[in-house]
Amino acid sequence: MEFEYITAEDMGRAWLNFELDLPLEVEPDGPPNPFYVDRPGNPIAELEQALLAPFYHMPKYCFSGHRGCGKSTELRRMAVNPEIRAKYWPIHFTIRDEADVNNLDYRDVLLAMGGQIYRQYRAGGGKLPKQLLSELDQFRGQVEKEITITPGRLTGSEVEGKLDGFFAQAGLKLKLEPKVRTAVRQVIEADITGLIELLNTVSTAIYTQTKRWPLVLIDDLDKPDLARACEIFHERRGVMLQPNIAIVYTVSSPLFYSAEFEAIRDRAIFLPNVKLHPHRRADERDGEGYRTMRAFVHKRMHPGLITDEALEEAVRTSGGVFREMCRVMRYAIGRAQVKQQSQIELEDVQRAGSEIRNEYRRILTAEQRALLREVHAHNPAARRTATPCAAHRLNTMLPSRAWPKTIGKRPDDRSRYTHLGSDTRVPSRQDNRVSSQ
Repeated sequence: MEFEYITAEDMGRAWLNFELDLPLEVEPDGPPNPFYVDRPGNPIAELEQALLAPFYHMPKYCFSGHRGCGKSTELRRMAVNPEIRAKYWPIHFTIRDEADVNNLDYRDVLLAMGGQIYRQYRAGGGKLPKQLLSELDQFRGQVEKEITITPGRLTGSEVEGKLDGFFAQAGLKLKLEPKVRTAVRQVIEADITGLIELLNTVSTAIYTQTKRWPLVLIDDLDKPDLARACEIFHERRGVMLQPNIAIVYTVSSPLFYSAEFEAIRDRAIFLPNVKLHPHRRADERDGEGYRTMRAFVHKRMHPGLITDEALEEAVRTSGGVFREMCRVMRYAIGRAQVKQQSQIELEDVQRAGSEIRNEYRRILTAEQRALLREVHAHNPAARRTATPCAAHRLNTMLPSRAWPKTIGKRPDDRSRYTHLGSDTRVPSRQDNRVSSQ
């Protein structure tokens, strides 16, 4: 069902518009999504500039940020950016469609990448050389010697038809069938170099035909737990950097702050939450940040559906996190509907905040609460100086699925980074030129 991005005039429609996982779709050469809000300082511009800069080795970046800060939305916008599309052939997808994020392996990511490049290029009208199709079909044959992927092994004579069926089914079967997952991983492990060479050959073929290099934007790679993320991006980082393809990997904030991430930190960009207070002055409001969050609400619902004081409290409670703002608004809308009100009031938002805090009370352990108290003790309203060590320990203790929302704040060890605004790392031209070995 196609979603209509229209401003709500009643509570029922407002509830729908604040769906937590609502994708803000946008078409190439089309207008911005009606619900999209420009962020102060346009932090995503730094990643776009890095990709548009001249490079010697194909650029690869890790894109991080707390859950709900807008990474998925910004990747969608990047995929249709005219400047990006002039230089690259963007392939944007979510790893959730191709693999089980709770049992993810670096081999799953490489296969998903290859399958999506093939399928999206074909869907866009692209044709690959016969020799390359033959090599891809040999890989398909190696996999299907071990496990059946395509029903009946597709006896048609057209190689493209067999490959279309194989790549269409491979992701679903890897995601749902452990037996298939194990067999495919073993085939890839036996000749990982061969798979990398295939990816490189496909990339070169696309560039030869279009004069644009493939740019793979992989969403939801921040969902695996920290141990799996470390295995993929630390233990196997050499393999993940080898494909001759421009790639943006999403990574979780716990991984971003982990010691294991240091080896690739020069390739990392962090998307901050919307800033609601000037640095170290939590008793003051950042006017631009508050305006941004108010605009986020007003694009989805008529201003008359919420009182001014209720909206201000909702912004404060959200912590500058878009997804968290949706949660607050949904709680408040539900309460207003129960009371048959035509307008959200301050009490509704305050109750929403209480409900969300209760959720955290249920998921946090005693040790995590102790660390939060330590952070809070160093973070009074007059001076925000949370101890980095405590915040980092809490960050690594929480699984990525349970982490951010309003709990997480970026550690205060900013001296190692160059920043735009308050929290965005600016990559240098040299970042694009590190060896991919």
